[in-house]
Order: sequence, then structure tokens, then C-alpha cells
Amino acid sequence: MLEARVLLLGAGGLGSPAAYYLAAAGIGNLGIVDFDQVDLSNLQRQIIHSTERIGMLKTESAKKTIQALNPDVNVTLYNEKMDSSNIMSLIKDYDYVVDGSDNFPTRYLVNDACVMKNKTLIHGSIYRFEGQVTVFKPGDGPCYRCLYPEPPPPGMVPNCQEGGVLGVLAGVIGNLQVVEVLKLILGIGKPLVGKLLIYDALNTEFRNLRLRRDANCPICGEKPTIKELVDYEEFCGLQR
Repeated sequence: MLEARVLLLGAGGLGSPAAYYLAAAGIGNLGIVDFDQVDLSNLQRQIIHSTERIGMLKTESAKKTIQALNPDVNVTLYNEKMDSSNIMSLIKDYDYVVDGSDNFPTRYLVNDACVMKNKTLIHGSIYRFEGQVTVFKPGDGPCYRCLYPEPPPPGMVPNCQEGGVLGVLAGVIGNLQVVEVLKLILGIGKPLVGKLLIYDALNTEFRNLRLRRDANCPICGEKPTIKELVDYEEFCGLQR
């Protein structure tokens, strides 16, 4: 565990519980990427922050909490926004990438970079009362593009701030992402490779869907057509 290197993308709703429990588990090296500042509206779901840290960089706030819990964790902060120009350098020194992002451009960006760099990606997402977790392991199972070849039209799917999310749901899904990381590091159990775990909080139900790799996937298929990273905001039809 002390030799493990895990990169956490985002110190928000999913990243907060994930960072906290990765530190509690004794992960030796934890990188955290985020460029945002702590806001009062974050605190109902981003439990690694607190009221006295409003206005502080989320990465700095997360590091303070982690060091108070487990000072043996080597925490590296990246106070920058991820894009095509820096994602490869961000992930290159890590064994596992935990995606805590909340938008489609970042999800496609992270997926493509992890496939190209052969990095295992632990994906999580939440919306209103439902959450999803899966593991994308290059060469063993599908990738994000196999599930979602094209992004939804702009504005069709609101983000968490626009559509709302049950705060505690972030804790459930973020912790499930940590469970997958620990299984992968320790080589135990059956990671969610080729499976999508869906949690319905309103009905307290878990469903497990089998996922298949798309042989025609443009990034991980038999004849990939995507050879380099692109402008992912443009790919998702977002205006700058």
C-alpha cells in the first residue's frame, strides 16, 4: 500500500470521500488535481472541506484534512485545470486514476488519456438520486467510449449543480471507488472491470450490468482512429 500511487481527479463531491478513505487505508502516494476554491454551497457533499476553509483552494484544504488523519501519506497537489495540454504529464507517474469529475468533456479527456497511457481508470458519477461505478482497464474490458460513443447534446444533461444531487450519495459512490482501488492494489476480489454498478438511492437497490468492449471503438477498438487528444469542450459541443 505504501508503494501505491493513486491520482485523484477532483476534490469535490466524489473526490472528498475518496481522498479521505484512501488516506485512511494507508495509500502511500496520493495526487490531487483541482483548480477550484471551497465554497459554502460545496459543504453538504464535499466533506473533506469545512467552513473555515471557504475561499481556500480545494487541493490545499484536502491536504490539510488528509495530513491530520494520516501524516504518512505523501500528498502531491496539482492546482490546475485538466486539458489536452497537461493530462498526459499529470497521469504518467501514477498507477491508478480515480475520476471524480462532473462533466462530459473531462470524462472523455481522462478516458482517452488513460487508454493511451495504459492507466487503470476508476470511474464514478452521480446525479440526483443515482450513482454509477465501474473500472476501465485498458486491454481488459471496455472503456468509457464503448459505453458512450458520443456525448449528449449540450444542455440535455444538467450538471450536479443544475440538476441537484443527494449529498450523501457522493459518499456512497466515492467510497465504492476506493473499494475498487484497494481491490486492484491488493489483487483481491473481482474488480468492476466489464461491469457497471448502479445504485438507486430512492429504492435502496444495487444493479450490476455487464459491459462489452466495442470492437469498433475509436480509441480502444481493433482499429483505433483516435491517435491524439483533441479539444474536448469542442468535441462535446460546448461554447467557450
